[in-house]
Amino acid sequence: MMEDYNDIGISSGLDGKRIRKLLCIGIFAAVMVLVGDMLLGYGVHDPSKEGLEGFLSAYLTLSDTRIFWSAFLGLIGIPLETLCWFGIYRLIVPYSKHYAHILRSGIFGCMAFGACGVHVPCLAAVYVYKHLYEVSPEKALEISFRFGLYFLLPAMVLFFLFWAVFSYGEIMTVAKGYSPLPKKCWIFSLPVGQGLVMLLKLLPETALRNALTAGWISLGNIWMLLGLLIAGKKAGLYE
Repeated sequence: MMEDYNDIGISSGLDGKRIRKLLCIGIFAAVMVLVGDMLLGYGVHDPSKEGLEGFLSAYLTLSDTRIFWSAFLGLIGIPLETLCWFGIYRLIVPYSKHYAHILRSGIFGCMAFGACGVHVPCLAAVYVYKHLYEVSPEKALEISFRFGLYFLLPAMVLFFLFWAVFSYGEIMTVAKGYSPLPKKCWIFSLPVGQGLVMLLKLLPETALRNALTAGWISLGNIWMLLGLLIAGKKAGLYE
């Protein structure tokens, strides 16, 4: 099942130390993003409001400082964590060029649209809504909605398209045995980790629950990277 290493410009074998380093840095970056997400999400919604207005009501009490640090931590952490997905790429590329190319496409796409395309504009929308609400709640909702529709939604669609590409490549590669890890390690993937986090939505609403679910993407990233790091250690890849 091995393919020709020379066709892809690498030497045979795995650089276990470099893979471990990338996974560790990725976990650190994902924790950084999680802190930013929790700064944004820690709060409760106004039960008297419905729809988008009810969703945004949780952000009316955020300080500008929390909004800034949430945006800044994501701005730095998201490109860094996605860059470290190349540790997973290095696990796969000696076994399958096809799936490695799929994985690489997903990495570049998520890196391009995750921070400046999705995360920072989300915080910009929150900032605009919060301050316009002080002047006119109706205008705040209208302008924030249009802002999200024009500037946030296109990048969000593109981001999740590449997220799906990356997730498909990683899951199929590991599940089919195109990696040095046991096939069951496909569970250490973004959709599984993020799905587990979103189960918290079934619990009664609290500020902590909202903070954790706001970090569903970064927690899914931690699940994936930490799981693969531990699985690789058990497989003796870093010795």
